[in-house]
Amino acid sequence: MVVILFPLLSKCGKIVRAHEESKNTDGALKMVLEEFPGGPDTFLIAAKFCYGYRVELTARNVVSVHCAAEYLEMTDEFGEGNLLSKSESFFHKNTLRNWKDCILALQSSEPVLPKAEKLHLVGKCLNALSMMVCTDPSLFGWPMMMYGSFQSPGGSILWNGINTGARIRSSESDWWFEDISYLSVSLFERLIKTMQARGIRPENLAGAIMYYSRKHLPGLGRWHGGQGGKARTVASFSLTPATVDQRVLLESIEKFLPDKKGKSYCRFLLGLLRVALILNVSQTCKDSLERRIGMQLELATLDSLLIPTYSDSDALYNTECIEQIVHYFISTESNLTPFSPSSRDLQASASPSSSSESLRKVAKLMDSYIAEIASDVNLKPGKIRRLAEALPESSRLLHDGLYRALDIYFKAHPWLSDREKEELCNIIDYQKLSIHACAHASQNDRLPLRAVLQVLFFEQLHLRTALAGCLNALDGEIAPAAPVPITALGDTASEIVQRDGWVTVVRENQVLKVDMDRMSSRVGELEEEFSKIKQEMKSVTKSHSSRSSPRLVARKIGCKLVPRPSDAQPESLNRTGSTPRASIEWARRSHKSKHSESFT
Repeated sequence: MVVILFPLLSKCGKIVRAHEESKNTDGALKMVLEEFPGGPDTFLIAAKFCYGYRVELTARNVVSVHCAAEYLEMTDEFGEGNLLSKSESFFHKNTLRNWKDCILALQSSEPVLPKAEKLHLVGKCLNALSMMVCTDPSLFGWPMMMYGSFQSPGGSILWNGINTGARIRSSESDWWFEDISYLSVSLFERLIKTMQARGIRPENLAGAIMYYSRKHLPGLGRWHGGQGGKARTVASFSLTPATVDQRVLLESIEKFLPDKKGKSYCRFLLGLLRVALILNVSQTCKDSLERRIGMQLELATLDSLLIPTYSDSDALYNTECIEQIVHYFISTESNLTPFSPSSRDLQASASPSSSSESLRKVAKLMDSYIAEIASDVNLKPGKIRRLAEALPESSRLLHDGLYRALDIYFKAHPWLSDREKEELCNIIDYQKLSIHACAHASQNDRLPLRAVLQVLFFEQLHLRTALAGCLNALDGEIAPAAPVPITALGDTASEIVQRDGWVTVVRENQVLKVDMDRMSSRVGELEEEFSKIKQEMKSVTKSHSSRSSPRLVARKIGCKLVPRPSDAQPESLNRTGSTPRASIEWARRSHKSKHSESFT
């Protein structure tokens, strides 16, 4: 800007110096104020001050006015009570002592940020805000200072000077979340780091970050309860929302997230990862989020793991991302500590669990995840196999969850070949199937034949082990003796058998087997006797005349022949009993039906 600056000579050292340098010229003072902080509006305030007009300093303009006064060198050397000293005094005595004004001053410093940084104005605002957050506001008159004329000295809200009796609740630890959410990303990041250096609790910092993220990342609120946008203080009504680049915001937030663990915090991280995939952030940011989630995967929930695919893939869910998270869970040693027990929303479910317990929780979670995505018709068998094999074998005490997931997958993919089904079934350890899973698998026509045979084999093995355990227990009750060690598998099977009433079924099966053996031996004896009678009848018919009937011969020798079907009448057929072979078949069917019914 090029202007005539003679009226400013009495107050501005920069203009005085330029005037002395221009005396050797034609006498007309003209100067260009390059990069003037604050622009024309701030220069107008400085010019009015030089002309003697009354200038009103506020929290919104004090930073830019102070930077302009320093730029024009408006020190007390060129007049007592010059603009530089006045703005500095207002900044320290008014702005830094008031929460609302400090937030407004910090927000208004964005246009003159380099100059404000050089004069340490931004750092002083950050330190003042950090100190107010660290201290209980009720001890020092905040919120009275914070809300100005809105509150009486007694702490009640005033309306037109009348005491309403209502009090502003500001003792909660999250009373400042809304106000700082109006700052830009860079200032918010610096404020969080300043608070962290002052020792503010990590759960409060995490809560502020979560609130800020939900407010400026609209997609995040849907996956985390959506609490953003609610004004919590009177100060927020006078603030202007900051314009935020969502991708820059997410990449910046990830860098100063606290290294802690908690249920809500893990859900928040998974929401950030979901939004990161939508915004296509850098690979470094995605890897860091996956690593943070993997270090506390045991606290995740199934619905938060169901991340859709935002690429051109045909599958509904992003399984590669979950597979990478599981890899970080296995390979990275988690040294994260939970948030303090006093934090309501962020604390972990319980005390830090052992690694084996965390492994079992993750295995159960992954089995549920595989079962949930198994109904996707575009899901390839290789992805199911990689997800199932991502965890070590020791992570699953039972493979019922894997069996359930594969059964859902086979039902949704009936076109799979037996070879593909067998390859998937190889991930199941049939010895770790419960008795109920074995019962279902033995009658499941969706499984390949080889898998069904293995299920039946291990079902019999469970049964034998259970019988051995029961017999040992009975022997111990009848004649107490030294305890016999039983394997864990035997104990489990014995408990299952005793619980489901299988002891009675096994004993009935043994009785039926003995009866069948006796019946088959008796039938064999009858068949031998019948063959001997036939031989004797042939010899008798040869020695007698043709008029002699074989039945008469049989009566003479005292034998009773079995009637032939052609000789039997319908009534006699209905009255006669079953043959020995029919009895055997009836016994087998009876044994099979009893066994099947009891198993079910």
